[in-house]
Amino acid sequence: MPRQAKKPVETPHKEIVPELDPAARQAQLINLAELQAEKQMLEGTAPAQIVVHYLKLATIKEQKEIELLEHQTKLAQAKIEAIEAGRREEELYAQAIEAMKIYNGNGESDDPDIF
Repeated sequence: MPRQAKKPVETPHKEIVPELDPAARQAQLINLAELQAEKQMLEGTAPAQIVVHYLKLATIKEQKEIELLEHQTKLAQAKIEAIEAGRREEELYAQAIEAMKIYNGNGESDDPDIF
């Protein structure tokens, strides 16, 4: 059975065409869910689960957990950069040692223009 073309979703704000990229589609659906939750909260018809979800987001504990995750992400990125810098440094040392060997006559050069 052939797939039917996706129909645009109508919202109070505008017509939304479904995204093809999975990450973009997920972001689009999250946005729609938040719009729906906002609408229900404004109308006073939001289930307790939605209200509790947004109340939890406002707590100091939740804010601290988010802050901690951001710091852990920065730390992990700094570690990655340090490892990459270490590798580059090792390569430079190896090149410098090889150049010194060639200069002292203890090594062979593939580059005929060196001496």
